[in-house]
Amino acid sequence: MASIKDVEQVADDLESLVGNLRSELQNGPDFERLVQIADEISEHADQAAETFSSVNETLVSRIGELSGSRRGQKSGGQSKAKAQASS
Repeated sequence: MASIKDVEQVADDLESLVGNLRSELQNGPDFERLVQIADEISEHADQAAETFSSVNETLVSRIGELSGSRRGQKSGGQSKAKAQASS
């Protein structure tokens, strides 16, 4: 799984690609080159989105695990107390 730090590198690459895109537009555009740059930008943006999605899924899953274990502790503790009280 990629990390947030990896996305920082992707952002740097995107910055460079946007610079290339601007330069190409200003210097008499070569449409084939513009397509190549746009494709590279798209690929980098997809990488960033995949990383954010993966990190989000991991965090949500972990929060769910922690919430579930807390609920289990609460209900387990109450069940034990009830069982002891009825004995």
